[in-house]
Amino acid sequence: MRVLVVEDHEDLAEAIGVGLRREGMAVDVALDGTDALDRAGVTRYDVVVLDRDLPGVHGDDVCRRLVAEGGESRVLMLTAAGTVRDRVDGLGIGADDYLPKPFDFSELVARVRALGRRSAPALPPTLQRADVTLDPNQRLASRAGRRLALTPKEFALLECLLAAGDRVVPAEELLERVWDDAADPFTTTVRTTIGRLRVKLGDPPLIETVREGGYRIGAQ
Repeated sequence: MRVLVVEDHEDLAEAIGVGLRREGMAVDVALDGTDALDRAGVTRYDVVVLDRDLPGVHGDDVCRRLVAEGGESRVLMLTAAGTVRDRVDGLGIGADDYLPKPFDFSELVARVRALGRRSAPALPPTLQRADVTLDPNQRLASRAGRRLALTPKEFALLECLLAAGDRVVPAEELLERVWDDAADPFTTTVRTTIGRLRVKLGDPPLIETVREGGYRIGAQ
């Protein structure tokens, strides 16, 4: 899942980013509304965590622009103002959800995941192919009943491949969906992580490399 965190308090923005990355999400951070719109114009985000009171372009206007442009990003608005009127106003301009500050981080994660599911085509609660099963909500993956000890990136990579079904997923798409804008597109990051994931999945081999195409989960 690719997430954009828009928050002008740098320490809070970085803390949210670090926390969401630990949950296996690819996270970019913008500190003002102008930067947020620039990033959203070139990257497809599943969820935008948007502070309302932003410098540059106000959070309300950022939300309106995102909605008007018809993107698939879901907007979770954050604000220190937590009255019912504020929530109604936030939802009225197109936000998909609203979370007042201060908030519990576990609730933020749950809401981001819920919105992420709404931004993509509907998937079953548990992904399965061959003898591999993955539960995105419980963050559990197993093969033939054996639990897999995966890093957040390995888990996210496997989730992308399982969600794609028979479709071949290009390395560029995996880099965009699993990593953030700090990733160097010319590195071997995807290939290296695929290699580690193959080792953990064990035999018989399950991830196929399609020449000049990408990767997919094969049917045993």
